[in-house]
Amino acid sequence: MAVAPIVGRLRKGLVMDLSVSLGLGVGMGYWFWYGYHIPNVRKRDAYYAKIEQARIEAAGANQ
Repeated sequence: MAVAPIVGRLRKGLVMDLSVSLGLGVGMGYWFWYGYHIPNVRKRDAYYAKIEQARIEAAGANQ
């Protein structure tokens, strides 16, 4: 009884590991950018726009 040689297991495992890791990395990158970063930037920009508007209104009232 002969055992068949294991051929290509390392290559298949490597391709699977690389594809899963790249897929998860890209997915987490998209989650961070569009789920965390962009909303925080919009919130920050709205805050500074509100402060700038208040400063303009205060400067206009002083004249």
